[in-house]
Amino acid sequence: MSALTVIALIEQAAEQLEAAQVAYGHGTATAFDEAAWLVLWRLGLPIDQLDEVEQQPVPPEAAAQVQALIDERIRTRKPAAYLTQEAWLQGVPFYVDERAIVPRSFIAEVLADGSIDPWLHPQSTRVLDLCTGNGSLAVLAAMAYPDVQVDGADLSTDALAVARINVDKHALQSRITLLQSDGLGSVQGPYDLILCNPPYVNATSMAALPAEYQAEPAMALGSGADGMDFCRAFIGALRADPDRYLTEEGVVVLEIGNEREHFEAAFPDLPVFWLATSSGDDQLLLFTREALDTPIG
Repeated sequence: MSALTVIALIEQAAEQLEAAQVAYGHGTATAFDEAAWLVLWRLGLPIDQLDEVEQQPVPPEAAAQVQALIDERIRTRKPAAYLTQEAWLQGVPFYVDERAIVPRSFIAEVLADGSIDPWLHPQSTRVLDLCTGNGSLAVLAAMAYPDVQVDGADLSTDALAVARINVDKHALQSRITLLQSDGLGSVQGPYDLILCNPPYVNATSMAALPAEYQAEPAMALGSGADGMDFCRAFIGALRADPDRYLTEEGVVVLEIGNEREHFEAAFPDLPVFWLATSSGDDQLLLFTREALDTPIG
């Protein structure tokens, strides 16, 4: 029997994933893309060069290893990133495991495309990545702005251990400082830019999450009945002492996923600007230091 080609293996795996009704959203959106990621990774082939290798024959032993990985994905319902211990944001590879949420923030897009740059003071020197998780946004911020120092803060010491791997992986130890902090409690501002991809999933949505999302640390996902508990504490702290956390021309970029309705209900008096992303213009928002002075009520 002739060996299967790479593309045949991917198509076979995609059919199995589709039949098993696994959930996506941790770096891929379709069964084919998920299958391509797992097959190419297992075979040690570049994940961005499928066209060059798709007709390459795969020996039976290697095909069996691929099948074992697909079986594990279906059986465990773990995100593919946890099985490969690798995730990509804006073409940059990051280590990840079950200690941290799989990185997928839309903040990565605005860092890469420069769409928030006009909001930043030209002499910006300090950035905070709050809820840094595996440190991916801190790394991307340091890459986007070569002259800044970045603090990456998280409550979870497990997540910070993963972030340390990524800071070291990208040789950014001299420019990224990792801090354990409950919200803004232990950070040392003021900052020119605060990035925050916090827990924001509301309780109803948390209860309905697929198993793939339940495999992630719950503290990184849910935040109370309306998903806004963390944001209330975060924005409350900013409003209480804005000069402590933000420079005069400082800005905040905040991700709230599908919770725009809940965000606007929780903060009706906070002037914000909604930023365009590949998923529309209601996932990501920006507000200025000046906006924090807006009277409440």
